[in-house]
Amino acid sequence: MFRIRQVPDDSSPHNRHAIEQVLEILRVQFPGARPVEFEKLPRQLIDPLKYKYRSVLLVAEDAMANVKGFAMFLHLPDIEIVYLELVSAAPGGTGGGVGSALYERVRDEALALNVYGVFFECSVDDADVIKDPALLKQNRARLKFYERYGARPIINNVYAMPVKPGDADLYYLMFDDLGQGVELGRKVARKVVHAILERKYGDVISKQQINEVVESFRDNPVVLREPRYLKKKSLPSAVPHARGIALIVNEGHDIHHVKDRGYVEAPVRLSVILHHLNKTHLFERIAPKRAAEKHIMAVHDANYVHYLHRACAQLPLRKSIYPIIFPIRNLSRPPKDIELQVGYYCMDTFTPLNHNAYLAARGAVDCAMTGADTVLQGYPIAYALVRPPGHHAERRAFGGFCYFNSAAVAANYLSRYGRVAILDVDFHHGNGTQDIFYQRSDVLTVSIHGDPHFAYPHFAGFTDETGEGDGKGFNINYPLPEDTSVERYQRTLQKALIKIRQFAPAYLVLCLGLDTAKGDPTGTWKLAAHDFFKNGAMIGKLRLPTLVVQEGGYRTRTLGSNAQHFFEGLWSTHHKLMRK
Repeated sequence: MFRIRQVPDDSSPHNRHAIEQVLEILRVQFPGARPVEFEKLPRQLIDPLKYKYRSVLLVAEDAMANVKGFAMFLHLPDIEIVYLELVSAAPGGTGGGVGSALYERVRDEALALNVYGVFFECSVDDADVIKDPALLKQNRARLKFYERYGARPIINNVYAMPVKPGDADLYYLMFDDLGQGVELGRKVARKVVHAILERKYGDVISKQQINEVVESFRDNPVVLREPRYLKKKSLPSAVPHARGIALIVNEGHDIHHVKDRGYVEAPVRLSVILHHLNKTHLFERIAPKRAAEKHIMAVHDANYVHYLHRACAQLPLRKSIYPIIFPIRNLSRPPKDIELQVGYYCMDTFTPLNHNAYLAARGAVDCAMTGADTVLQGYPIAYALVRPPGHHAERRAFGGFCYFNSAAVAANYLSRYGRVAILDVDFHHGNGTQDIFYQRSDVLTVSIHGDPHFAYPHFAGFTDETGEGDGKGFNINYPLPEDTSVERYQRTLQKALIKIRQFAPAYLVLCLGLDTAKGDPTGTWKLAAHDFFKNGAMIGKLRLPTLVVQEGGYRTRTLGSNAQHFFEGLWSTHHKLMRK
């Protein structure tokens, strides 16, 4: 088994390890290649201006992070094409569907970019040119593979002519229209050929040769070679899978139902959101997978995790316990009694423990982690619709209806594969997220919230809390007044998005609080459905792989509609920009 993920840069150890394995595959597969071709690969990923294209590296990894194969494609947005530079299985790793899976992922990515199609080079299958029978058989097998997807050579041109006299290393220019039925006009084809030759081979092919090849494309539209290895009628549908928003729901959340007076974090919250999301047809339901406990331990204190598990398991059904003492004077000697220990691990007086609190919170973590994996696997947006929420849960304390910080667990996991920005738009400050990442520079935490002078949690969320040690400057708080207008809120959101762009993360984790809505029993602001649409549209313009984790939002009469409008706004710009 393997999964395919994008390697955005070489900023993390996991990514550097993957790139090193890719380079080793290249050295083995192409022993005669110039070293500079390998050395530039990490730079290609982070410097599109220099190379005049955006490079995307996909790796197929097994559970031990061994790279089984890779694909590198170039996005040329100015001429609206994707150029597949390389696709290769690891030596001795052919079979197992790695090559097919990688090419199909490239097609998915290309379709999402709204390009004419995928172009690439493929060695010729002309017996008059290729005298080696083994090599000819290999070339024919490769062309047969691509015919399955409708990709065939563009004919009636001199693209496959020798660069130097006697050169037998010749290539067709292939075109895969992704099942879109595109007729490629001569003008567009010439622009494509010129861009490929100039940007890829400008240092080895003269301008005269480039022009000669470009002008040889005279057909309008261009003509693809008839299928040679497969009967046309037997070709499968070539349309890739256009991915929507992955939706992962914490199905078991309703076991955590606290009926105590004033407890607004109720199961109905999720059902009303789901009802409205179903109207959009934007979502693809994904079943959550169990996440290993080590991911929770990576952000929460082990003693706290064990206590939460043990205490909840010992409580009888329908009984809730609340803190009655807070032993802050001697943290080294916690009480022995389970109920007395609540205050040792809790930060407020209104978040109870009960038999199902741990189970529901554990399910929320599973959903967030599954969402993180779907983002790594190529979904542009994933939404973990969960309760209880999590952003108030600190490294060793729960509160604010939160037990495990699901967003932080997922963000920490994603940080293995690139820098992460966390944007918290809940009405209440995400003190737990701040606490967990306060000394780290690889995860930027940004929060827009009610000023803690009047809003929970009261002790965190101030502007001068900017991080410590390596994390200095990587925690940003925007506390706003009790009567903040929509206009001021959206100006602040724009400032936050500018900070995130400057950080240049590979992934965005969005803590989605809908308690900024007009009439929410825990908030004081007045955002309406159309405001949530605009907020979503503003965030979508970041054009980042995004994991959304549900936090607060308690006015059930408008909760579902506000969620619907937010995601419609997010998709309207994120999807549009990702396709450009």
